[in-house]
Amino acid sequence: MPSPSRSTRSRTKNPGSQSALRHLNQQRIIECLLNGPSTQAELARQTGLSTATVSNIVKIMQDSGLASTEPTTSSGRRALNVRLNSNGAVAVGIDFGRRHLRVVLASLSYHVIAEESVLLPLGHHAEQGIQAAVALLDKLLADSGAERTAVVGAGVGIPGPIDRRTSTVAQGAILPEWVGIDIQERLEEAFQFPIFIDNDSNLGALSEVTWGPHSGISNLLFMKIGSGIGAGLILNGNPYYGNVGITGEIGHATIHEHGLICRCGNRGCLETIASTTTMIELLSRGEERPLTPEDIVRKALARDAATLRVVDDAGLAVGRALGNVANLINPEVIVVGGPLAGLGDILLDPIRRGLVRHAVPVIGETTTLTMSSLNDRAEALGAAALVFQHAGIRRT
Repeated sequence: MPSPSRSTRSRTKNPGSQSALRHLNQQRIIECLLNGPSTQAELARQTGLSTATVSNIVKIMQDSGLASTEPTTSSGRRALNVRLNSNGAVAVGIDFGRRHLRVVLASLSYHVIAEESVLLPLGHHAEQGIQAAVALLDKLLADSGAERTAVVGAGVGIPGPIDRRTSTVAQGAILPEWVGIDIQERLEEAFQFPIFIDNDSNLGALSEVTWGPHSGISNLLFMKIGSGIGAGLILNGNPYYGNVGITGEIGHATIHEHGLICRCGNRGCLETIASTTTMIELLSRGEERPLTPEDIVRKALARDAATLRVVDDAGLAVGRALGNVANLINPEVIVVGGPLAGLGDILLDPIRRGLVRHAVPVIGETTTLTMSSLNDRAEALGAAALVFQHAGIRRT
């Protein structure tokens, strides 16, 4: 039997109450059934649980619609075959933002069961965000009639680099209050089921090849333009994480060598020119209150001259950075996402001009540039897809 994963080890430190132990045992059975139907005897051998425990848990799963059983024969003896019902098991996708939280529930047949987003205070600490996520998940489960025990696992998106060696948020995150925390361990303590964490831009890329119109694309770059700017990469059909997991930090590409100081400590980074934070600072001068990304979209669509100029300057800078990346990896598709997706061609046109100007001509001509059709759902849907990926469940 393979050694337990880090996720499993952290969940078995403090089994807690009888119900928590039963939930842990059910998760072990579900993980076995994700590989296909098994008899109760086979499940007992694979999990190390007693046949009585397996029988009791299978009965609970059957009553809740999570599993179904049918008579069969094994080694010439009558047995009970257990099958996981894809519409009963649930994957959770959680997207933490600087100011927002979104939670998605999805069945293993890739059907969105429920989703909701709430606002979070600017500068919220990890514990505050985690407790809000627990409360929102409990609400969605209750509203949809799904049992907490039906949750296979949760994918979690964080707006910042994740050091995959330690499962900690690294310096440079949009949520500096989360830096240095073993976020996977803390989330597993709070939720009591397997947690898979990733950078939100990586999850945006995963969502595009899973839920979006780009399934089958082997080389895709997803660029999120928000309070920060990051990119997620799908290379040769798989997410690309590099050496320690910190990839796609395109927001810290130098555009103006003598430009403004960036939060990373360098000068003239793309984020100092094209992030929504920078746009808001520029456009809020003379306003009664600071603008929001939604205000930028509204004013640009209304053809406000100052807004159009700020968006155009930002788009050209983004296109320049993308041109350099495209020259390096030659993606088939570049998808732009984030809260400005509603701008459509108002943002895409200057990005395209910058891309064509700074990319090798044949790359600029053959790279498809498009806006995400998933809007602000992309990262949460990608987080749910991360659960499917770890479970080996592919969309058919």
